[in-house]
Amino acid sequence: MWKRVRIGILLVVLAIVAGNAWLDRQRAQSWRDSLYVGIFPIAADGRAATRQYLATLDLAAFHDLEPFFAREAGHYSLGLTVPFRVELEPPPASAPPPMPDDPGPVSVAWWSLRMRWYAWRAAAATGRPPPHIRVFVLYHDPAVSARLPHSIGLSKGQIGVVNAFASAAQAGPNAVVIAHEVLHTVGASDKYDPETDAPLYPQGYAEPDARPLYPQTRTEIMAGRRPLSATEQEMPDSLAECVVGEATAAEIGWQRR
Repeated sequence: MWKRVRIGILLVVLAIVAGNAWLDRQRAQSWRDSLYVGIFPIAADGRAATRQYLATLDLAAFHDLEPFFAREAGHYSLGLTVPFRVELEPPPASAPPPMPDDPGPVSVAWWSLRMRWYAWRAAAATGRPPPHIRVFVLYHDPAVSARLPHSIGLSKGQIGVVNAFASAAQAGPNAVVIAHEVLHTVGASDKYDPETDAPLYPQGYAEPDARPLYPQTRTEIMAGRRPLSATEQEMPDSLAECVVGEATAAEIGWQRR
């Protein structure tokens, strides 16, 4: 009896969440107004160097984001000169719930619900108008973390969880990852092979019609790497090297002029 009641309640909650996610997606892709992106910095490793970096962090660390989106939107018939507005939010009191070790459908669904509850509470605690997109940036000391965990962007709930380096020298690469996850929240898909990380042709190439094809001179933002040859690629140093390709633009509701 109680098991059926619990299942029924869960189904109702999932239906409400799914309905809200659909409405959020429709609003985002209408592009009638700029979308407000709230950046929530978090010291992920508890190290003193990471905490010191966060103490000096300001909006200037993210100054590449708005111009990048504005520049790329200018190639499409959007009608908005600033599609995303970025603000730095106060650090949350706790870190977001970790992804499950065994990411099966049930555990991922449960984590997604917990993540949305966490994001709602974190935004509400600031006392500010809630952002349309909430990005939680987990900073790690590069002296001990040479490789970072995978970042995540959720279109259902419009939430990003980004792992980044706590270093001013890494602000450019950090911004690339943030921009990638922000675009996930409005419907963009990855444009790389998950087994090799190689950009997919043609949708993961910034210049798929270039002759010669290699090396590509720019990086498609949802591919995350610039192809140097059929077997080699490199990550960009900043958003100045990135573009929003036509396949990504179509996914998020941007149309070519």
